[in-house]
Order: sequence, then C-alpha cells, then structure tokens
Amino acid sequence: MSKKQDAYYFQNFIDCADCACKAANLLKEGVTHFNADSLSEKLDEIHNVEHDADHKKHELINTLVKAFITPIEREDILQVSNNLDEVTDKIEDVFIKLYYNRVTSIRSDVPRFVEVLIRCCEEVRALMNDFADFKRSKTLHDHIIRINTLEEEADKLFIESMYNLHDSCKDPLEVITWRELYLYLEKCVDTCEHVADVVETVVMKNN
Repeated sequence: MSKKQDAYYFQNFIDCADCACKAANLLKEGVTHFNADSLSEKLDEIHNVEHDADHKKHELINTLVKAFITPIEREDILQVSNNLDEVTDKIEDVFIKLYYNRVTSIRSDVPRFVEVLIRCCEEVRALMNDFADFKRSKTLHDHIIRINTLEEEADKLFIESMYNLHDSCKDPLEVITWRELYLYLEKCVDTCEHVADVVETVVMKNN
C-alpha cells in the first residue's frame, strides 16, 4: 500500500476527532448562553456535525473493505473509527436530552463538565495527529496520560455533581433528568478514553 493510501486512515481519524471538538464547542456555546427556545436550532447544528462524522466513518469503512494491505490491523482501524464516532454521538445525545426533557435552565456545574470534555476532545485530536507517526512520536504517550487524567477529573465531577443534585433538588423528575444528563456527560469523556486505550494497544502491538 502506498504512503498516500496509508495516510488516508490517519487523516480520517484527525477529521473525525475534529468533528468531536466542533460538537463539544457547540455544547459549550449551548450551555453557556442557554436558551430553551433555541434548543431545536442548536440540535440541528450539532446534528449536521454528527452527520459529517458519520459520513467520514462510512467513507473509511468503504476504503477499508477494498484495501489489500492496511497500515495497522483492520480491527484496530475500525475500533478507533467507531470510538471517535461515538464521542460525537454522545455529545449530540446530551443536546437531545436537554431538548426532550424540556430543560429550562442549566445547573452551575455543567459548564465545568463541558470544559473538561472540550479539553479531552482536544487531547484526542492531538493524539490522532501523532498517531500516524506513532513509532517515532515523542508526545503520543503524553496525550494518552492527559486523557486518562481528564477522565478521572470527569469521574470526580460526576460524583460531586450528583451529590449536589441530591442535596439541593427535591423534585424527583428533575433529579432523574439531571442524573441522565450527568451520566451522558461522563460517557462523552469515557469514550475519549476508549479512543486512547485502543491507540495504546495498537502502539504496544506494533512496537
């Protein structure tokens, strides 16, 4: 396989990671300047990003099916692609849940959660930029460590947010709504870590 064909997979990963970053920043904009009346419009915006990510994933799969030789194992290419797509999907899910739960205001800990998510998506994008040259990269492992650290930070935020929710909110429906939203915010970060885990496995298998 030519170097140009090899590079296609890694560039696709970068492009999909960029979609996740765009989705995370749309979520930040949505919760920072929250307006329940414009949620439907915001949902359309993030759906366009998610659709773009899906298109890139399907393009990669079509290329992979026809490929005779691949730069890394097919299963690993597919796993990285699926996990990258899942990050964008989960961020869209947060928007969907804000919409169908008819949320009228954002709790104060949500922007902190979204900031962690943005940093995590940016680390994933940086990781994908290093991935093509993973045998020589001096910084790839640093990105993996930072993603793991951010996932731990998100776990702590989740526990703190849930504690504050049960302490301050007495409406059972509101508790259920926010529990679901916090879970999905945490899942967004977890999926970033899944990307890093697959990359780490690929590096171990190919060194």
